[in-house]
Amino acid sequence: MKAFFLTICLAAVWLQPAGAQQQAATSDSASAEQGLLDLSRQKWQWMADKDVDALGALFHEEAVFVHMGGSWGTARELEIIRSGGIHYKHAEIQAASARVIGATGIVLNTIRLDAVVGGNEVSNPFEATEVYVQQGGAWKLAALSFTRLMR
Repeated sequence: MKAFFLTICLAAVWLQPAGAQQQAATSDSASAEQGLLDLSRQKWQWMADKDVDALGALFHEEAVFVHMGGSWGTARELEIIRSGGIHYKHAEIQAASARVIGATGIVLNTIRLDAVVGGNEVSNPFEATEVYVQQGGAWKLAALSFTRLMR
């Protein structure tokens, strides 16, 4: 009976640090996910403000952008924003979630996007998928894809 009790005590002591490590990892993940949600929200504001300097620092140089009218890279996206080819006036975020997998972060935003595209005001419901990668200790946007929702 003493051996059984000793085994239970040792198991409890041995398992406690593993549980604490798992709890710390979960806390770190939740913190990273909240950070990505905050960064994504800030990105929508920078897009509305046409702040290409801030966006240029955020966008990975090899990023891809997928729109209803085509797909292109970082340089073209920044030029389209700068020139007003697309003016992201306002993104009403209706739902948002983030997930971190290693050095990759994925943010899903359900939004109603009010924009001016080619001089025409449009408002569309989208699921926007944002993929971030860690580079030099910072998150960089590697992909932004808009999927129009049928509502």
